[in-house]
Amino acid sequence: MNLAFNASRMIGSRVLIIGDIMLDQYQKGVVERISPEAPVPIVKVTDQVFKIGGAGNVAQNVATLGGKPTLISLCGDDTYGHHLADICGGLKVECHLIRSDFRETTLKTRIMAAHQQMLRVDRETDRPLDDLEFSKLVAAVEARIDAFDTVILSDYGKGVISEKFLGWFNGRRKPEQKVILDPKTCNFPYYSGLYSMTPNTKEASEGAEMPIKGREDIIAAGRKIISQNKLQTLVITLGGDGMAVFLPGVGVFHLPTMAKKVFDVTGAGDTVIAVIALGLSSGLDLLSSSILANCAAGLVVGQVGAVGVTQEELTEGLSAWTSVRHEKWCDL
Repeated sequence: MNLAFNASRMIGSRVLIIGDIMLDQYQKGVVERISPEAPVPIVKVTDQVFKIGGAGNVAQNVATLGGKPTLISLCGDDTYGHHLADICGGLKVECHLIRSDFRETTLKTRIMAAHQQMLRVDRETDRPLDDLEFSKLVAAVEARIDAFDTVILSDYGKGVISEKFLGWFNGRRKPEQKVILDPKTCNFPYYSGLYSMTPNTKEASEGAEMPIKGREDIIAAGRKIISQNKLQTLVITLGGDGMAVFLPGVGVFHLPTMAKKVFDVTGAGDTVIAVIALGLSSGLDLLSSSILANCAAGLVVGQVGAVGVTQEELTEGLSAWTSVRHEKWCDL
């Protein structure tokens, strides 16, 4: 298997991304003393960086790998929402942001000192979309969905992906479209009939309503999720243990992690689903796409914050990857 060639096939592939976008703010500084007001460190901020998060980070990964992402999301009609649009423009992401006067843009502020996260502060509106917001979302998807073979639903529980939207979407999408969903536990009962989902271990445990402590638990949880949610395939990300790929009729495959260092797992799941979708869009099968995604995720966790992997970084990482790429755990 020529992994570098498979990665290059993703260049120019088109992916539609629908989901919750957010802005990640990193305030970086140094700690020199403890506050006299409370037993907490004082962080003297020396730098500030804004990055795109959530469904926006999925689109960022598609773009940096040479794909052509189209992003549909919703944000507030505020300064942070306009900042998100500017970032998308700089990343060459075709972005359709629905602006709402009744909700604020999701902002996650991380206070950092010497690469250590000291505190995170969230500002968000996570209520269900009102009728006007929902109608604008549906109109935006309706106008674009037929142009894509691969669709990502990025659910961060902020209101875009909901029971109501999934009901409409499942009746509207084409049967041959491959729809991949990054789940949120609160919406698990509403996911049905999709090509694949990419839960992490915690989400898989909660979605299957069973503890996961080892290989047999992973396999049992995966079988249950495929059955109850009527999925064609499933990918469970296992953190430091890599990934498990479920292919009914073929088997369950384990992909060991290739991460050499872990600074920050922020956005790793976004990278996984972006690379899998790009691979599928370029004609690769799910297992080959997941191998590329596993490598890309290993590169992302070695950096701070949500970042996009480039073709050059992925090719270099693949060339240095000499360990076993996958192992068949069992038939499925």
